[in-house]
Amino acid sequence: MSALTDPAGTFGRPAPVLSVAPVVLPVPGRPVDLELRVSAPVAGTDLPVILLSHGQGHSNHLSSLDGYAPLASFWAAHGFVVIQPTHLSSTTLSLDADTPGAPLYWRSRAEDMTHILDRLDLVEAAVPQLLGRLDRDRVAVVGHSMGGHTASLLLGARLTDPQDGTEVNLAEPRIRAGVLLAAPGRGGDALSAWAADNFAFLHTPDFSAMTTPTLVVAGDKDTSAHLTVAGADWHADPYVLAPGPKSLLTLFDAEHGLGGISGYDVAETTDENPLRVAAVQRLGWAYLRSELYPGDPAWQQACDALAAGPEPLGRVESK
Repeated sequence: MSALTDPAGTFGRPAPVLSVAPVVLPVPGRPVDLELRVSAPVAGTDLPVILLSHGQGHSNHLSSLDGYAPLASFWAAHGFVVIQPTHLSSTTLSLDADTPGAPLYWRSRAEDMTHILDRLDLVEAAVPQLLGRLDRDRVAVVGHSMGGHTASLLLGARLTDPQDGTEVNLAEPRIRAGVLLAAPGRGGDALSAWAADNFAFLHTPDFSAMTTPTLVVAGDKDTSAHLTVAGADWHADPYVLAPGPKSLLTLFDAEHGLGGISGYDVAETTDENPLRVAAVQRLGWAYLRSELYPGDPAWQQACDALAAGPEPLGRVESK
């Protein structure tokens, strides 16, 4: 793992980062304006973009633009512009329980990302240091937990709307690659009774149309018993059930927090492990580099480094 954890080796030295929040985008019909955090290297041009979707945890502010600093900071320091929305599901907004789409706003979450891509000019105007520096042809999406569900829809997964029975297709063609972190898997009899009763949208995911290149990251101890009876393998479903090209990173002894990706030293992380977080940072970065820049060897180098250690943190398989 030495090459994975050495930022001056395979990944280069981290650059200084600027981070601006809140960047506010008015969205007609949305209960509140869409607020973002934008993090980027201070220097550089033609910067690729990562849309980062938060999950739903016990803490108030991790599920907002203020979460996921271990990922956003690393990726921005290594050449990406990272845009983090506060979805309507965030507890920081304290929306009325009767608000349409509550409590998890699965459709609105995906639509937030399309709104951002539609309004990148406004984002640049709000962060003048970014003006003219974005590469709009190289966009990726990353999501953790419920954010992984959001990202999967943008990458091409579909579901049946529990309200009207129609097929929902929210695929975003401007997104060229993605990373799903501890994302939900198949529905039906794989759901726990509680999830089946409370989250009807989880009943009918269909990964067969998720054709965009995607890295699925799953912890082999992430049983998520409140959501599934299928055990930790449930989080690998987006890899197993989707067509290639796909890769699966299985992290050994990892639980739902994947070592602590949602924040530094947060209480809700049950498997605190800085090396595991480093693996998610670096392998996620390397995967997106190689997908967005064909021929870039970063992904192969990162996979080789993961396998080279005496006690690997995980394994990678691809199709």
